[in-house]
Amino acid sequence: MTETGRSSLWSNGAFVRFWSAATVSIFGSLITRMALPFVAILVLDAGPIEVAVLRGMDVAAALVFGLVAGAWVDRLRRRPVLIWADIGRAVLLVSIPAAFVAGWLSFAQLLFVAGLVAVLSTFFDAADNAYLPTIVDRDRIVGANGALAASGSAAELTGFGISGILVQVLTAPIAILVDSITFLVSAVLLATIRMPEPAPPPPRAREPMMAEIRDGLSRVTGDPILRPFVVAQMAQEAAWGFGGAAFLLFAVDELGLGPAAIGIIAGVGGGASFVGAVLSTRATRRFGVGPTAIGAMALAAVGAAFVPLAPAAAPIVAVAFLVAQQLVADSALTVFEVTETSVRQTLVADRELGRVTATVRFAAGSAQLFTTILGGLLAAAIGLRPVLLLVPLVMLVGAVALHRSPVRTLTELPKPITPPDPATVVVEVGRGEPIGG
Repeated sequence: MTETGRSSLWSNGAFVRFWSAATVSIFGSLITRMALPFVAILVLDAGPIEVAVLRGMDVAAALVFGLVAGAWVDRLRRRPVLIWADIGRAVLLVSIPAAFVAGWLSFAQLLFVAGLVAVLSTFFDAADNAYLPTIVDRDRIVGANGALAASGSAAELTGFGISGILVQVLTAPIAILVDSITFLVSAVLLATIRMPEPAPPPPRAREPMMAEIRDGLSRVTGDPILRPFVVAQMAQEAAWGFGGAAFLLFAVDELGLGPAAIGIIAGVGGGASFVGAVLSTRATRRFGVGPTAIGAMALAAVGAAFVPLAPAAAPIVAVAFLVAQQLVADSALTVFEVTETSVRQTLVADRELGRVTATVRFAAGSAQLFTTILGGLLAAAIGLRPVLLLVPLVMLVGAVALHRSPVRTLTELPKPITPPDPATVVVEVGRGEPIGG
C-alpha cells in the first residue's frame, strides 16, 4: 500500500512532488508552445509552410519513436526515464536563446531542437502515464487524476497569458529559457521521490520488442470500446493539425492581434479546461460515460466554429469569438479527454499501459501530422480561414464515430479485461492543441 486507506492524498509526499513536477513542467511547456512558433514567425520570418513543418517535426518524431518508447518503458523503472527526459529537454531548449543571443539562430536549429525534444517527450509521456500507480493507491487514482487535471488547467490559465507577455517583452527566444528552467525544476522534484518503484519484468519474462508492439496494436484495434475512442482521438488531433497550421498566422495577419493578446485569449482556455475537469465526473454520472464523450466532442466542434467566423473588420467582435472558442471548445475537450483516458486506463493493465498508450498516440499523431502538413499547404493555396473551417468539421467526424459504436450505450466505466493490475488515469490537458485551441 502506498497510502493508508484513511490518509489524505496530500499527505502522500511522493504524490505531492510528482504533482508539483507535473504542474511546473506543464507551465513551462505552455510557454514554449507559444514562443517556439513565434520564434519562427517574428524572428525568422517563417510562413505557413514553415510553421506547419515546425509543428509537424514534433509529431513526426513522436511517430517514429512512439511505439518503441511505449514497449520500452514497460520494461523499465519509470522514474529514471522521467528525470533524464526532463534534463535532456532543458539542455536542448536552452540552446535556442543561446543561439539567438550569439546571432546564429536558424530555422534548421528550431527543427532540430523541436524534433529531439519531441523524442524525449515521447519517452517521458509513455513513462509518466504508468508511473502514478506506483505512488498512489488505486482507490486514490481518481482524486490524483483530478488534482493533475486541475493544476494543468490552472497552469494553462496563467501560462499562455504570461507567455504572450514574455514573448512581447523579452522576445520569443528568451521566453523559451523559462521552459528550460522548469524542466530542471521538474527533474529535481522527481529525483527527491524516495518511494520504491516495483521492479519491471525480468528479461527472461519479456516478449520480443516487436511482439509487444504488435500486442499494443491488437489491443487497440480489436477492442470494440477502445477502437472508436481512438478514432475520435484521431479526429481531435487531425482538427488540431489544421488549426495549428493556421491559427497563429490568422490571428496575427488577418485579425491584427499581438502575442500578448493571443496569450491572454489562450489563457481563457485554461479556466475553461478547469471547469471541464470539475464537471467531467458529474457529467459521466448523470449522462453516462458514452453519451458524455459523444456530447463533449459535438460541443467542441461547435466551439471550434467560432474561430473561422471571427470578422477581421471588427476587432472587438473577433476577440469575443476567439474567447468563445476557448470557453466552449476547451471545456468540452477536457471532459472528452478525462472520459477517454479513464476508459482506456480502466481496460489496460499496468505493464501493458505503455504500449497501448503509445499505440493510441501513434494513431492520433499520424492524423495530426498529415493534417498539419496538409493545412500548411492549403493555407498557402486557398487562405487561412478556409483551413480553420475544417477544424469543426473534423471534430464532428469523431462525435459520429463514437455515436455509431457500442460507446453510445456505455453508462459506466467498463470492467478490466486484463488481470487486475493497478491502472492510472493521467489526463493530458490541452496536449496537441494549437495556440488558441
